[in-house]
Amino acid sequence: MNQMNFIPQPPPPLPAVPVTFDGERGEFFRLIGRGALLELVTLGFYRFWLATDIRRHLWVNTAVDGDAAEYTGRGKELLIGFLFAMAILVPIYLAYFIVSVEAERFKGFASVPLVIGFYAFGQFAIYRARRYRLTRTVWRGVRFWMDGSGWAYAGRAMLWALLLVLTLGLAFPWREAALERYKMQHSHYGNLQGDFEASPWELFKQIWWLWLAIPVCLVLFPLLPFIYGYFKAVEWRWWLSGLRFGGVRLQSRLRPGALYGLYWKVIGWFVLLWAVTFAYFGGVVVVAAKFGGVSMAGPKAAQALANNIPLLIMLVLGYIAVILAINVVMRMYLLRDVWARVLASVELHGIEAVANISAKGDLASALGEGFADGLDVAGF
Repeated sequence: MNQMNFIPQPPPPLPAVPVTFDGERGEFFRLIGRGALLELVTLGFYRFWLATDIRRHLWVNTAVDGDAAEYTGRGKELLIGFLFAMAILVPIYLAYFIVSVEAERFKGFASVPLVIGFYAFGQFAIYRARRYRLTRTVWRGVRFWMDGSGWAYAGRAMLWALLLVLTLGLAFPWREAALERYKMQHSHYGNLQGDFEASPWELFKQIWWLWLAIPVCLVLFPLLPFIYGYFKAVEWRWWLSGLRFGGVRLQSRLRPGALYGLYWKVIGWFVLLWAVTFAYFGGVVVVAAKFGGVSMAGPKAAQALANNIPLLIMLVLGYIAVILAINVVMRMYLLRDVWARVLASVELHGIEAVANISAKGDLASALGEGFADGLDVAGF
């Protein structure tokens, strides 16, 4: 009598799915152009709503397996977080100023604990800002979330910073891997826990020669965009390929030279904008001197022009205009275009792991993002 033992086999894994981005450049340009003008009118306070609109545009146009992400943050949350952060940071600035005035002889030494303290605050802010952004990100109705301690992360970052100094920067890959592992092991998508499995050796083997190339680039400046573009592309590919959520893993095939063109376009726009700005400044000064009856060759010409209120207003407006234009260029090429180019290289493996996922996690406050903005360490 023949007996057949039937052992059920698990279903084969689903094929990798690409990550797609279909946001239009024209729509994004109108968004950031309008935002730049509103930043001018509101003396910069509109940036909280602009950051929210930019994230919402990028998130909603990013899709995995046909389903787009959703960003639920609000500009009002960022403003309130910033104001709370300023209520903490401003007294610290004032206390340091008073101490430095009272102890002028020790002013140089007094700056050391201030720098260390603000570095710790900055690392805390980076962690908490990421926690805020993660809890405002939803995909297929399930929220990402994050736990862990921002101060524990800051302590680790400070120890790694010390090691980075002692090794002249050679510990950079190990620092990045260790800090990212802490962040990812406290990150979750529903009931799936995150992790980071990229090897620091893999990154070091691809960038070790940069320590030798950087001194050369300081002399041969045109090489810098190539060096930096290579570094960022390799870093992006290494970081993305190390991300895990349960059985889901990412893989990036970003080419090392994929970002060269974007950095050169930014440099080209910078040169053009500043050339136009200096031509504008020169024209305004010549017109003011001509119609103001001031001889530009006289010994008092500079003082007379400085006392010309309409001239000063025109110069300030020109300076503000070029700063806003530079922000538009950077957001277009270094944010939107980098986002699109990087995502085009990414695919997800093991997406079947999210089939039976359950929602978990709570919303985080925007205080960390406010600290990050106040300390000028805000990422995206």
